[in-house]
Amino acid sequence: MAKLRSTFICQNCGAVSQRWQGKCEACGEWNSIVEESLSSGIGAQAARGAGKGRIFPLEGLTGQHKPEPRIVAGIGELDRVTGGGFVPGSVILIGGEPGIGKSTLLIQACAALAHRKHRVVYISGEEAVAQVRLRAERLGLASAPVELAAETSVEDIIATLRQSRTPGLVIIDSIQTMWTDSVDSAPGTVTQVRGSAQALIRYAKTSGAAVILVGHVTKDGQIAGPRVVEHMVDAVISFEGDGGHHFRILRAVKNRFGATDEIGVFEMTGQGLSEVANPSALFLSGRDVTAPGAAVFAGMEGTRPVLVEVQALVAPTSLGTPRRAVVGWDSNRLAMVIAVLEAHAGLRLGQHDIYLNVAGGLRVGEPAADLAAAAALVSSLTGAQLPSDAAFFGEIGLSGAIRPVIHAGLRLKEAAKLGFKSAVAPPLPGDGGETSPIPLRPATHIAGVVADIAAAGVAAKPKG
Repeated sequence: MAKLRSTFICQNCGAVSQRWQGKCEACGEWNSIVEESLSSGIGAQAARGAGKGRIFPLEGLTGQHKPEPRIVAGIGELDRVTGGGFVPGSVILIGGEPGIGKSTLLIQACAALAHRKHRVVYISGEEAVAQVRLRAERLGLASAPVELAAETSVEDIIATLRQSRTPGLVIIDSIQTMWTDSVDSAPGTVTQVRGSAQALIRYAKTSGAAVILVGHVTKDGQIAGPRVVEHMVDAVISFEGDGGHHFRILRAVKNRFGATDEIGVFEMTGQGLSEVANPSALFLSGRDVTAPGAAVFAGMEGTRPVLVEVQALVAPTSLGTPRRAVVGWDSNRLAMVIAVLEAHAGLRLGQHDIYLNVAGGLRVGEPAADLAAAAALVSSLTGAQLPSDAAFFGEIGLSGAIRPVIHAGLRLKEAAKLGFKSAVAPPLPGDGGETSPIPLRPATHIAGVVADIAAAGVAAKPKG
């Protein structure tokens, strides 16, 4: 009898090794490697079926193809993130921390689509049907004609969905609880998650139903399970938020049918999640315009300009090694900005603790925030108050030069819409025909920006 081959797979990251070991070399997780047999599973099926294949026709690039209309949910922020609605036959993976509001948002989306005469099916693998109904009653959506079921077998789910009219939207909550007969391993393992996701993706592509897979996240915010699932699906959406704030951010990390890094902003209320039409006003609400160390950054999230406040605190340290704490920004970029300020602007920050925070809980990842962070640091160090009606954006190079960034016109228009009177940013291209709707104070080098802030602080101090 042939010996059954086996492999060892990390249940945290999906890395494959040929022997068992206590620590995964790929992700560093302990006791996460499980032995799985190669005689079962998707790869084994392909091996057993090796031989003659069927011949399929090949087509050219040109042809008569009319794309199907998108399924619009009617929730503006959700439709924005998905690129204008759900594409028939697409598969979306949405992840977020427990209790962040994933199920609440999906129930609201199901009810909105059901009221638009679409067939919507909600499959729960974690909660009973009664629990889903209770949530719908709390949200006032119990009357929506949404079809519910509590099931974890992928084969049973697909057979049930094929019985009648193809659904417009199918919710699978969550993919970690699903299991398929083609894989001999426990639910939640890497092989089961991959096999269940592949079966559901195949159903979506062949039937034309839009499928949303809900995924758990790990302690560092990554969607649990094998990373290959993120490559298999059409879109990956993360649901972000902070327990200390009422709003939630829906961010498109990957989208084959729309812009990546697009965000939708929601506010958690007693009636569920409500849309925030003007996120900039929300992020800037309640700011102290008289305090030094605060700069307004005109940023871009996908195709949407967003204004947020960057706060900095520079204080003398009593420790041998000064502390650097960052919330909402990349700590490596902060270290680079500090080095540039010391090397090219003459500031001495080596004996100071530095704290940087993006107010409101938004995570900023673009380099255009360099200038706003630098201005906030200089303001806090010198005690000079920055103009409350000025916005900042620009990328700082290692030479101290301030480089232009994309979508400068959209950033300036958003600042003008919110009542800002000026902007400190790199000069607009002279031959691009682009004009600023508000006065622009061109910034070409960080030394000039630091000198202007320091001079304004000296002028503002009372004499005598």
